[in-house]
Amino acid sequence: MADKTFRLVMLSDAEGRALVLLPKNRLLNLASIWKHTNRHLHPLSPHDSEKFFHQAGLNTEHGLQTLFGLPVFLDMESEPGNSLPIWEPNSGWESEIPLSLIDHAKTIRCGLSTEAIDAKQPQGNDVAVITRAVEKFTALRIKQRLEDTLGLPTLPPTAQKVIQLRTDPNAGVDDLIPIVKFDPSLSAQVMSWAASPFYAAPGGINSIQDAIVRVLGFDLVVNLALGIAMGKTLKLPDDPPRGSTPYWMQSIYCATLAERLVKMMPVDIRPRSGLAYLSGLLHNFGYLALAHIFPPHFSLVSRYVEANPHLHHEYVEKQIINVTREQIGAWLMDIWNLPDEVCRAIRYQNDLSYNGEHRQYAMITNLSLRVLRQNDIGDGPVGEIPAALLEELGLSQEQVQSAFDLIHKQADELNDITRQLKAS
Repeated sequence: MADKTFRLVMLSDAEGRALVLLPKNRLLNLASIWKHTNRHLHPLSPHDSEKFFHQAGLNTEHGLQTLFGLPVFLDMESEPGNSLPIWEPNSGWESEIPLSLIDHAKTIRCGLSTEAIDAKQPQGNDVAVITRAVEKFTALRIKQRLEDTLGLPTLPPTAQKVIQLRTDPNAGVDDLIPIVKFDPSLSAQVMSWAASPFYAAPGGINSIQDAIVRVLGFDLVVNLALGIAMGKTLKLPDDPPRGSTPYWMQSIYCATLAERLVKMMPVDIRPRSGLAYLSGLLHNFGYLALAHIFPPHFSLVSRYVEANPHLHHEYVEKQIINVTREQIGAWLMDIWNLPDEVCRAIRYQNDLSYNGEHRQYAMITNLSLRVLRQNDIGDGPVGEIPAALLEELGLSQEQVQSAFDLIHKQADELNDITRQLKAS
């Protein structure tokens, strides 16, 4: 039976506030609201919504009358019954109101189903989709190579050397140490990581070799060095969704949790923990690329994400720019010659139906992000973890939660690493 609950969204501008009611699982199309009202109404921030809808007075008859005395816009494709069950996602506030409370509502078309969004997406492989989006939503015209058209910065020499190490099965610590020593900022970062309480190294750290061999290890230094180098190529966006998890915090937590989960998997199906860590660290790199390639539209994406916290960001991005951060992120990793495991993990991290090569890396990233959202880290809807996903990875719900609890106990140390990466 279909869920008849309506989602309540509070919007505001200089003239005051207004309410929108639409079926629970639909995307609120802000452009429709702006067109019909001639007002540039924006959603309240998650913090302001939560504060407003936690007021005890809203649960009284007078409170409801005051709330719905505001201008109300009702999605025209809605079919309300004798009363209206309503839900506000930021606060979790729920109520059931009589239709008489909204008899002044203006009916407009403002809701879009995920099926309708998917149906209008351009067809073709990811490069073709990205190319059409760039041509449609920017002033750029495609040259012979898409990456040249976008003016994307090249990876610094250190990153290029580290990628070569990552793809060389015979590379080891002796190959890594000279690269780290040659880059003063990376050397300082490695020494700082090794001294961090998170790694709890016994005794003092006396050299780069000591830091890598005795404390951090080859895989971790390679992965963090890549994360830093790539993070420097594109700056953090100026106008992210309000209340969103900071970029580096989500990256570090996802990477750390993915690595822990892999180590809990049965040995016979266990993927490489270093590549799982790197996939988690870079899983959201396409977010930076979106802000770089589509700067005017990125602010619009942010407002739509705020207005639709119940939907995964991919539907917002498909609606606004016809391409997702996962598509762009995976494409970039591919042209920068990162391991195929990482490219597939980034591209298919949200797609449980993906059955191609290196599926495990995508599914470990997917599981890590689900667990983080369940524990108030990361953005997007919080849902149950599919039993089939746990079974496929050979993990139990108890193991998954214990993995998160382990890293949560070291939150101060992880947050310190996050601050270092942001500063770098």
